[in-house]
Amino acid sequence: MPPDGFPAGQLPPGAIVLPPGTPAPPGLLQQGTLPTGAVQVLLPPQAGLPGQGAVKPHGRPIASLGARLLARLIDIAVVALLNAAVTGWFIYQWLSDMWPVMREIWRRQLAGESTSDLVSPERASSLQIVILILIAALWFAYEVPSIANSGQTVGKRLLKIKVMRLESEEPIGFGRAIRRWNPLGLSVLLWTCGIGFVLQFLDSLSPVIDWPLRRAFHDRSAGTVVVQAEPSTPPPTENAGEQR
Repeated sequence: MPPDGFPAGQLPPGAIVLPPGTPAPPGLLQQGTLPTGAVQVLLPPQAGLPGQGAVKPHGRPIASLGARLLARLIDIAVVALLNAAVTGWFIYQWLSDMWPVMREIWRRQLAGESTSDLVSPERASSLQIVILILIAALWFAYEVPSIANSGQTVGKRLLKIKVMRLESEEPIGFGRAIRRWNPLGLSVLLWTCGIGFVLQFLDSLSPVIDWPLRRAFHDRSAGTVVVQAEPSTPPPTENAGEQR
């Protein structure tokens, strides 16, 4: 049957028809089995129907976009500090090689002269590759183990949010943690041509358009969801069932 207020055969704008056999996101359906032949439909938030606030995977509300953004900025700052300590010498050497070239490019552009004959020093190109690999490696070492084991980096722990599997409350493990890191982390290696920044920007915006679980592309690739660290309803104690 169609939702109340909509003619038969029509669905409201934004409704998502799930393929047969597709498990619905946790927290959307009441316990029990669907009638034979029923079609699962996710409806957008509207008056009289449960909205985003009703979606609680494993009893935990979906993490807000603001909390996720702030947690990511904290993690970027931590990784930047690690890189300053590890890659600082390589960056200094790269700037030493490239500064004369960049200064000459600037001079010629102001004078309206051609810069086509200017090339980067060979060592600078090698240093650039080393720097990008180190940045990606440090980011990997910082994020993947913590997400695999606890679902929380430093930023997520401070903002009280965590990454969880969609289907269970078990730790997501290294396989999924790597798949979740790949879309953002491997894009670092494409920074030199600018494509890496574009891919990371699009991935960072993707939770805004994903309804109802607000999953980024990297969450979809790993089958994960970002939720508040504590469930909204505490689990019952063992003695609760004995009380009358």
